[in-house]
Amino acid sequence: MPEISRFYGIVIKMYFDDHSPPHVHAQYAGHEALISINTLAVISGRLPARALGMVAEWASLHHEELLSLWEKAKNLEPLHKVDPLP
Repeated sequence: MPEISRFYGIVIKMYFDDHSPPHVHAQYAGHEALISINTLAVISGRLPARALGMVAEWASLHHEELLSLWEKAKNLEPLHKVDPLP
């Protein structure tokens, strides 16, 4: 599973050929959550509130780029890194 971004101790990954809906895997301090790219809702898992807020902010800033990466991952194409939160 390629790591597509890392910031403030949060690691964001995306699986190749993963199940719908489009989402990212966010990991922080032993926690993991699947976050919907379209709604920013937690699909499963959990993150501490502060980390979840940062993931939501990051995902909203990169919404179109994440959807493009999702399509690449579905087609087993190479993924690029996404800029972290400043």
